Amino acid sequence: MSFSIGPYQFSNPLVLAPMAGVTDRPFRQLCRSLGAGMTVSEMVGSRPELRHTRKSRLRLDHQGEPEPIIVQIAGADPYWMAEAARFNVDQGAQIIDINMGCPAKKVCKLAAGSALMQDEKKVAAILQAVVAAVAVPVTLKTRTGWSREHKNVHNIAAIAQDCGIQALTVHGRTREEKFYGQAEYRTIQSLKQQLSIPVIANGDIDDEKKAKKVMDFTKADAIMIGRAAQTRPWIFQLINHYLETENLMDEPGIITRKKWLQQHLLHLYEFYGEYQGLRIARKHINWQLDGEPGYAQVKSSLLTALTVDDQMRLMNQFFEQLQDANYATAC
Repeated sequence: MSFSIGPYQFSNPLVLAPMAGVTDRPFRQLCRSLGAGMTVSEMVGSRPELRHTRKSRLRLDHQGEPEPIIVQIAGADPYWMAEAARFNVDQGAQIIDINMGCPAKKVCKLAAGSALMQDEKKVAAILQAVVAAVAVPVTLKTRTGWSREHKNVHNIAAIAQDCGIQALTVHGRTREEKFYGQAEYRTIQSLKQQLSIPVIANGDIDDEKKAKKVMDFTKADAIMIGRAAQTRPWIFQLINHYLETENLMDEPGIITRKKWLQQHLLHLYEFYGEYQGLRIARKHINWQLDGEPGYAQVKSSLLTALTVDDQMRLMNQFFEQLQDANYATAC
């Protein structure tokens, strides 16, 4: 199974969602290596004064990533959004994604992210400006609306297609709902029927059967996976296998998971430097190991280690404990 955006064809219909503070270059590379067909950068602000901060420089670092390079931009001013698109294309972006789905208060109070859905005229102005500014495909990520009383994604979708947007990702919740409740797949199904451009379904896809059910029901061209990839980045492998065979694939073993996490931590240390890399690594360790037998007893020491050597040593020791416990159970 594959899908396309403009001239770019992706090997499978599985997309890693852009998540601020999560989908940095090391995590995107990890997920691509574990089966994601497409990844998108963390969102970057459109204002030029933000471009040269350390955070922005790291978010715009795509060295060694497979093409196409996809950068998500966020903002509320058509001129600066267009300028941000030009800047990022000049830096190597091959697809520009526009964020109109972020529900975070600090983004919405700037009238950006999902707050833009309240102003359809501004939506049209931004989309027109960005599409006209660059020669690469422009895509859009949105929600179903601002609130239950203000669900206007069908209007936004029509505007987007008319403006030349080449793919639409929809998180099946309103901004008001954030990540609570259940995603509305029926809305995504109706958008797929409405549009001729590719539609990517997002929201609550956390295992293989759910992925296939969402694709079959919505007829979406692809599905986007966010929070589930934080705890199980190998979920893309499992879903790919199920979509192709309708058979469930075994979860990866402890030795394999240890190797993947080790490699990821090393990439974080290298990318951020040891001081910041060690601290960012803590959340990835916690996401992947929380809930494992015995983790509660070692969690504090693992997440407060002050050197990369100690962090790696404690993580390896915990995996050895898991392996010994599994061996004892098998015997």
